[in-house]
Amino acid sequence: MPVPVSQMWTVVSYVLKQRLAGRERYPLVLMLEPLFRCNLACAGCGKIQYPAHVLKMNLSPEDCFKAVDECGAPMVSIPGGEPLMHPEIDKIVAGLVARKKYIYLCTNALLLKEKLHLFQPSKYLTFSVHVDGQKEHHDFSVCKEGGYELALDGIKEAIKRGFRVTTNTTLFDGTDPNSVRSFFDEMMALGVEGMMLSPGYSYDKAPDQKHFLGRSRTRRLFRSILSNRKSTWQFNQSPLFLEFLMGERHYTCTPWGMPTYNVFGWQKPCYLLQDGYADTFQELMDSVEWAKYGTESGNPKCANCMVHSGYEASAVQHQFASWEGFVAGARAFFGLYPDPEALKMLQEPVKSVHAQAGLVQIATKEPEHEEVNA
Repeated sequence: MPVPVSQMWTVVSYVLKQRLAGRERYPLVLMLEPLFRCNLACAGCGKIQYPAHVLKMNLSPEDCFKAVDECGAPMVSIPGGEPLMHPEIDKIVAGLVARKKYIYLCTNALLLKEKLHLFQPSKYLTFSVHVDGQKEHHDFSVCKEGGYELALDGIKEAIKRGFRVTTNTTLFDGTDPNSVRSFFDEMMALGVEGMMLSPGYSYDKAPDQKHFLGRSRTRRLFRSILSNRKSTWQFNQSPLFLEFLMGERHYTCTPWGMPTYNVFGWQKPCYLLQDGYADTFQELMDSVEWAKYGTESGNPKCANCMVHSGYEASAVQHQFASWEGFVAGARAFFGLYPDPEALKMLQEPVKSVHAQAGLVQIATKEPEHEEVNA
């Protein structure tokens, strides 16, 4: 099983409780960003483009606990920045474990081996290691030679010490689907619990603006990767969301399903867009004009988005809020998706992102900001 039965039951019972209470909008995962600074300068991420005084800011453990209690979501994802650079990340995690929240601590794993002693293995804690594919592609994506080996060393050590470990992979235009499928084999051989996938979203501050996927190309890429799949592959996300990425299903965006809290407050409307901030979670839910977001809204910022933070909660709600969704999810969980046309796609030549003009300099860029108070 890619996730413990206890976690699955917690999510199912939570969704059913919200539905029985008649709540149309409710959070499923809190995206808790305790800092923005990072020890990498990835081409597809704009977090470290914030000014220096912002990069020095941290949420305190008390700030984090207040947000988690206020939101009430059963799962907490801790992205960044690089959370392991936070000087009190161990206290934050310990407090959330005490609250019996299922935590996904997102990390590039550069600091994982040296920080593992700060944590205790628990069914509530998972290290979600960002690995963007096989060695060449990952190192290019994170703009650091040797990044892949460091990530694998961290994964191996965490598994050895009894921690839950998953991977988190973002795919961009120009990705070789055959390489991704081989990457799946490599991660499963390492013993990770499951893998999470998402198409890249075009952050305004990201250094590389050329390789974010549009919707049609996203569906084609994920169809070629996820069709004719191996039974050994385990994914740490809704199987119906994966069908959505493949073009098998249509979902509308539910940005309130994964609300974001960071050093500025509750981010409107979602993890990917910054249209202001709210002081409280209830203010976020009440003040955002949700109809202005999502593909159907006509908002150009949302036109090509298929990212998990907007659509996976939609898939989870569908799966557990009706018998039809439950049956569809069960079938999808065991589905291997035989598809002759997708096999033909795997034979098509791919123009490697690495070889395209204008991107070589990005691959050698180093982060400009040093670790602060870590």
